Amino acid sequence: MTRVRRGYIARRRRTKIRLFAATFRGAHSRLTRAATQQKMRALVSAHRDRGKQKRDFRRLWITRINAVTRENGVCYSYSRLMHNLYKRQLLLNRKILAQIAILNKNCLHIISNEIIK
Repeated sequence: MTRVRRGYIARRRRTKIRLFAATFRGAHSRLTRAATQQKMRALVSAHRDRGKQKRDFRRLWITRINAVTRENGVCYSYSRLMHNLYKRQLLLNRKILAQIAILNKNCLHIISNEIIK
């Protein structure tokens, strides 16, 4: 029986996987089966950690805002600040409030004092 020469489609697929896995270490960048498994694993991790990153940044922003607001007054906290902001319909998101808290604490004190009145 004569040898069948295969087409280029499988080679193109493997090349695509190898290009994705080029920076992986060891056999994970060289062997097709290992590279395919690592690619799937990497994509799963990337998908999972995008959500985790959003949660982590939100926690960081809340911590920063809370630290600065507690310096402001003894009975004042992050939750009261956010409640008063929503009550006054000042819709500043947590990222912006955290940047204000770091870069210009006085501005955050002024905002919190204005919404208390």
